[in-house]
Amino acid sequence: MAVSGKPISSPVPEAWYPTLSAFMLVIGLMITASFFIYETTSSKRSRSLAKELTTGAVASVFLGFGSLFLLLVCGVYV
Repeated sequence: MAVSGKPISSPVPEAWYPTLSAFMLVIGLMITASFFIYETTSSKRSRSLAKELTTGAVASVFLGFGSLFLLLVCGVYV
């Protein structure tokens, strides 16, 4: 009995990879810049750990997915 399966395909069209890469990297860098500005302009007593962790996590997600799509655009399939 032969089992025929469906080929695995991306949920995102390949034509969108360059655009997604650019937008996610730009958004991630902007959030990283705002994090850096927040850290340098606020005093130690007025900083919020929750805000720092949230901003860092969001920037990390955007930069991570932006890097992933950049690798996919360049032909490095991970």
